[in-house]
Amino acid sequence: MTFTDQNVHDIIASGKPVVIDFWATWCGPCQRMAPVVEELAEEYKDSVAIGKYNIEEENDLTTQYRIMSIPTILFFKNGEQVRDLRLAGAQSKENLEKQIKKLIEL
Repeated sequence: MTFTDQNVHDIIASGKPVVIDFWATWCGPCQRMAPVVEELAEEYKDSVAIGKYNIEEENDLTTQYRIMSIPTILFFKNGEQVRDLRLAGAQSKENLEKQIKKLIEL
């Protein structure tokens, strides 16, 4: 899923669990994480909205959530950011999946 300034607020407001990967084309660690994010998006498509937010093309969330480094991954549930699940830097599939499971259980 691709998050944009036009769709992201409605998706977060839906209340469904949401995982947003903030990235840019020039970011090496972001490029390495892309297949992991895509795999998890497919695996959890029925229960969690997982996708990418390109900070070069979009900027509402980058400013709102003070994204200072990428990749950064934010988690939302019931329309609100889950503050203790914020991740920065490249993540393994196992760690990211562990955080997604925590998000679902909340």
